[in-house]
Amino acid sequence: MTPLYVARPLLPSRADLDILLDEIWASRWVTNEGPLHNRLEAALSRRLGVPVARLFSSGTSALQCAMLALDLPPGAEVITTPLTFPATAHAISACGLKPVFADIDPDTLTLDPRAVARAITPRTAAVIGVHVYGTICNDAALQALCSQHGLRLLYDAAHAFAAEKAGVSTAAMGDLSVFSMHATKLFNTIEGGLVTSRDPALSERLQLARNFGIASEEQVKSVGINGKMSELHAAIGLLNLDAFEHERDLRRDLRARYDAIVATFPGLIPQARQGDVVRSEQYYMLRVDPEIFGASRDDVYDRLKQRDIHARRYFWPICTDYDSYRGAPVASLQPVPVVERVKTTLLCLPFHSGVQPDHVQIIGDVLTDLSASRPAIP
Repeated sequence: MTPLYVARPLLPSRADLDILLDEIWASRWVTNEGPLHNRLEAALSRRLGVPVARLFSSGTSALQCAMLALDLPPGAEVITTPLTFPATAHAISACGLKPVFADIDPDTLTLDPRAVARAITPRTAAVIGVHVYGTICNDAALQALCSQHGLRLLYDAAHAFAAEKAGVSTAAMGDLSVFSMHATKLFNTIEGGLVTSRDPALSERLQLARNFGIASEEQVKSVGINGKMSELHAAIGLLNLDAFEHERDLRRDLRARYDAIVATFPGLIPQARQGDVVRSEQYYMLRVDPEIFGASRDDVYDRLKQRDIHARRYFWPICTDYDSYRGAPVASLQPVPVVERVKTTLLCLPFHSGVQPDHVQIIGDVLTDLSASRPAIP
């Protein structure tokens, strides 16, 4: 069997791509906010329902430029979750700011506003919530907390493209929302990022931040980086914007099949269900309680790998396990932070249109075998 991985890139047809490549070759405009780049920005603004949609070369550069656009004080603290990709914390550090970690909610696994409240100090300037696995943060509570303390609120929405909560797009949450459009994401440009906002005043600042702060041939107005998206990546994005909804529908069907299997095994806990949320369908995450299921997360991971099905222990390690942040405290309401208790239980199954019924059957068989082999309780 061909190996099955946790993600597979959505790619447009070569014939459709060739048409756009011909445009690029004819114009020889390959970067620096070219025609396809500008078309994609406009299309994303319409699709996500926000006035500001700025493209970047990656989700990491997008997050870094989002913080540059907010002009946070040098050395200020930015509170975020340790249950996230390292880019979240790295972007904070790269901007000369200090990442501070707060615990997660035990059900949604997103940033717990109560833990954030404990982490706030006079040096705090911003909070970055992460819609981890596509589960949406408690935006109302985080926004109220940030408004109370005069903090900027950003979202790392890498897992939550085109998601909505109570009719509100993730693109319209906080001061700024940042999306990854890496090849592993539901909507991808192979490499790319996006920053959205309801505030038109931030549009120019984001544009400057991604282009070295250059305003004209003679004027550099602010600190910036080279974070621009190329025309080649924009071409992929324009075509995938027409295709991702079909992919999302297929993933919804796959989620239902996985849910039916997981529900039969005590000790397997699926991703939190949020009744007022339109899911991004980015990941299928489950938690494995070894005491109830009878086998550990790593047992499931290893057994699937033996069958050429490559799940992912995501996120593990967490940020505070990395050398860069090792030993950093996690503000929590618990003696042992929730994130420390759950990090060894998390597993993401392959989740894309390449997952076939035979794959689902193998996953079910592996779970059945592991569950059946658990020791009998005396």
